[in-house]
Amino acid sequence: MNPFDRMHIFARVAELASFTQAAQVLGIPKANASLAVQQLEAQLGTRLLHRTTRRVQLTQDGQVYYERCKDLLADVEELQTLFTHPEGADLQGRVRIDMSTGIARQLVLPRLPELLQRHALLQVELSSTDRRVDLVREGFDCVIRVGPVAEPGLVARPLGVVRVATCASPGYLAKKGTPRTLADLAQHDLVHYVSTLGTRSAGFEVQDGDSPQFHPMDGRVTVNSAEAYLGACAAGLGLIQAPLLGVRELIDKGLLVEVLQDHPAPPMPVTLLYAHRRHLPQRVRVVMDWLAAVVQEHLQREAAAAAQQASLSIQ
Repeated sequence: MNPFDRMHIFARVAELASFTQAAQVLGIPKANASLAVQQLEAQLGTRLLHRTTRRVQLTQDGQVYYERCKDLLADVEELQTLFTHPEGADLQGRVRIDMSTGIARQLVLPRLPELLQRHALLQVELSSTDRRVDLVREGFDCVIRVGPVAEPGLVARPLGVVRVATCASPGYLAKKGTPRTLADLAQHDLVHYVSTLGTRSAGFEVQDGDSPQFHPMDGRVTVNSAEAYLGACAAGLGLIQAPLLGVRELIDKGLLVEVLQDHPAPPMPVTLLYAHRRHLPQRVRVVMDWLAAVVQEHLQREAAAAAQQASLSIQ
């Protein structure tokens, strides 16, 4: 086994945090994966992974080596395909991406067949979760974030902003009435969304000049996932405030109704993030450009529709 094979095995073990899963993905015995990492550690003179019966985790040295290892493997892969797959030729290999459920379901997945049809050898691993994945540690090539970005060391590519809609179910509005002013919120419930259960949301958010303003609201239900948030609203448990990307489909189907459009929350930035590398593999560059185009096209279309609606309301 040559040094690059050992590095490749180590990178997959680090990304999946499992010798078993890495061996399955690579199609090799688990013992071979373990031996490859042991030989690599002996060669480097340092421990790269903490191993327990339940998990595998990078050491501090392992984290540093993994980041450099990914760059080197990407360079080697691109060098090997320099002449057999020149610029503009078909792409091959895996690209791992992460994004919100709304962006995945409404924007990316419906358009993904056209990308895969153009590149028959390309493989896409798409993660969709409320959890903010660790792009470097978990081996993602790029992620799309909705909301503020504060992750030093990553390259941020702004894609635009998405409007935040306040919604309720038709049944809830029939029972509680439709709020038309901020004063009406005193008679309404809010479904609270938090990242960690046990905490409390800041309340109902509105734009106040250049800064947001929060109105505390009652609400008997608190959730910590996007699907539960939408489900609670559809069940008539209160108002929610969510990026339009996540609720547009439900609004169009009549399952949710947008309210308080004259009192919007601040729009949320949409950003494409990726780890800084001297030379990104061509397949990653192409997929990132495609993702950016798909998302920007949608955001621009929504912005144009909102501007047109605002112009008609003034008239």
